[in-house]
Amino acid sequence: MVSGSLALLADAGHMFTDSAGLLIALLAATLALKPATDKRTWGYKRVEIIAAAGQAALLLAVGGFILYEGIRRLIDPPEVESEAMLWFGIIGLAGNLIGLIILAADRRSNLNMKAAFLEVLNDALGSVAVIVSAVVIATTGWTRADAIVSLLIGALIIPRTLVLLRDTIDVLMETAPRGLDLDQVRRRLLALPHVIDVHDLHASRVDSDTPVLSAHVTVRDSCLTADHVSVVLADLQTCVADDFAVSIEHSTFQIEPVSHRGTETIRH
Repeated sequence: MVSGSLALLADAGHMFTDSAGLLIALLAATLALKPATDKRTWGYKRVEIIAAAGQAALLLAVGGFILYEGIRRLIDPPEVESEAMLWFGIIGLAGNLIGLIILAADRRSNLNMKAAFLEVLNDALGSVAVIVSAVVIATTGWTRADAIVSLLIGALIIPRTLVLLRDTIDVLMETAPRGLDLDQVRRRLLALPHVIDVHDLHASRVDSDTPVLSAHVTVRDSCLTADHVSVVLADLQTCVADDFAVSIEHSTFQIEPVSHRGTETIRH
């Protein structure tokens, strides 16, 4: 690099990965709009999660490199060209400020716009740190300021990357949606009329916005002959859609009579 500044490289890498992430997210969101087929029954909804996992892996690699190189330069600081560092930092900050102005009006319209605004704000703070570091080096000659700012930028990247990675792994592992207590769901379903047992209860997310739930529900044999199934099914679907913090519009219930209990050898 012209300036020899790790902080500037870290800030540029941070902005690049964020920009690439936003572009990938846009492409994934566009692809997710494609309709489902007999082969891909959920369409391309999970492309968003795969893209987010890729972004998290890239950010983790960038953050890890910055932390490693920052520690190395803190121990053995190289020469840094503060003037070039300052000008590049100012250019980066100007670009981020333009982005903030563009996104500011819509940052409360949806979560994606809010996330984009926060990403650019994070980048702007990194550019400010680079400028401060350049001024410190120019006025005092203390080049370790570059390494310290690099470590600060790395510290900004790693925690949110781990959160993003955790969220994507949760979806891919079909973990129950955060905020949905399956024990509470089971108790609430058991309290409904005609319901005797609830088993094989599963809840997960297809993507970040599509929670799904399935369960086997045991009812009295007489409910089937009395044609109560439609009533029970409506009660079950209304319950999971309306009674919990996570509203589940896509639910699948298998209604079973008590006499069917002995035929099930596998339960999950």
